[in-house]
Amino acid sequence: MTDIDRRLMLKTSAGALVASLGTSQVQAQPPAASAPKEPPPEPVTRIVARYAATAPASQVPEAVRKEAARTLLNWVGCSVGGSRQDAPTRAVAALKAFSGPAQAGLFGRHERFDILNAALINGISSHVLDFDDTHLKTIIHPAGPVASALTAFSEYRPVSGIDFMNALVIGCEIECRMGNAVFPEHYAKGWHITGTTGVFGAAAAVGRLLGLDEERMVCAIGIAASQPVGLKVQFGSDTKSFHPGKAAQNGLLAALLAEQGFTASKVALEGFDGWGQAASTRHNWDEVTQGLGQRYETALNTYKPFACGIVAHPAIDAAIQLREANHLRPEQIKAVALKVHPLVLNLMGKTEPGIGLEGKFSVYHAVAVALVTGRGGDQAFSDKAVQDPVVVGVRRKVEVVVDPAIKADQVDMTITLVDGRQLHQFIEHAVGSQLHPMSDQQLEDKFSGQTEDILPIAQSRRLMALCWDAWNLRNAGDISRAGAAS
Repeated sequence: MTDIDRRLMLKTSAGALVASLGTSQVQAQPPAASAPKEPPPEPVTRIVARYAATAPASQVPEAVRKEAARTLLNWVGCSVGGSRQDAPTRAVAALKAFSGPAQAGLFGRHERFDILNAALINGISSHVLDFDDTHLKTIIHPAGPVASALTAFSEYRPVSGIDFMNALVIGCEIECRMGNAVFPEHYAKGWHITGTTGVFGAAAAVGRLLGLDEERMVCAIGIAASQPVGLKVQFGSDTKSFHPGKAAQNGLLAALLAEQGFTASKVALEGFDGWGQAASTRHNWDEVTQGLGQRYETALNTYKPFACGIVAHPAIDAAIQLREANHLRPEQIKAVALKVHPLVLNLMGKTEPGIGLEGKFSVYHAVAVALVTGRGGDQAFSDKAVQDPVVVGVRRKVEVVVDPAIKADQVDMTITLVDGRQLHQFIEHAVGSQLHPMSDQQLEDKFSGQTEDILPIAQSRRLMALCWDAWNLRNAGDISRAGAAS
């Protein structure tokens, strides 16, 4: 059949169908009277873009400024501390032959890369130990994607401290609010929410430093929407730390493209077939737009005292307390019973981890190593610790049950000893949680512990001082330069 014959057949068939319906059914009907409609809501993408392009630093409350400095300090310490791990080292080896100009340094390392690859590698370093910050409402690690992009960019183009820190707040705010809009359904679908929302934070933050106007910021957000990254199946491998690094790189790229007039949908977040529809079975856009610039998710950021998934922190806290209070030895332990929040086994359910990275996602190992060594830092999640026969023996005595009554920062632990005694500990709010936060001194101790084996002590202390004083710096690029190894 020719094209002409096919078109004629379709036209004839359509005409026959209309005729069969009857004239009364195909005639246009006058619209029914209705009450005047409210104007349609302003597109979410535009509201986010306007905030990112215009929110002044002068309106950031003092408490949020302080939390932003704590966020930066913690992130820089994690970036230096993770810089010599296998994942960033492999990334450096893979990318160094293809990097562009040496525009930005790497925390804890001597190599220099173009800003896109520097953002990627620093993002990997900052997350590889799973020691970075956490927005507990969504389990997002806010600083990773945003600070990785900003520190790389600030070495390339001079940026004042106040502009840098305002951009950090803007980026973390948008990232966490996007997470609020789709959590937990988005996470339950298998997405690693730090990568999928972090790209928006990085794009908005760098876009602000580029001076993007509202229209170009709309495009930056739109370009970011087409670059989500991160699957939970990767937890326990190098690729988990790749997620915040790639989100940083993708967000930085989105802002640079938008600066040059690269276009994107103006409703990329909320539109039909947009990010919200594709990424989650539910999206509450009020979580993004309501109180934007007045109520700050950044103020809710928390910091980890233990180098593993945060949902296991209450159990580690309980194990260390019971060990210290009772001077426990491994051979005394007959059984360990835990009642935990439902997310614990979802995220930390590996019963037989074989390497350190897998141990970071095993509440069984986390409890066992805490009972044996009294520790929960990076060394507690090394290959050596995971494979230690004494730790393995205690690990196999740990039983975990989910109790919906247990909150995310709680645990109920009972240890049965070989002599028949039982020891009990209920953690109401784990150390590092929002209601039991790490103090400034604890953050400084954590920072020193992560950096002083990699950088000279004097350099580490100078880097710490720059982070605390970041809002007042003349050139925020000093932070990245001070964090590189000589």
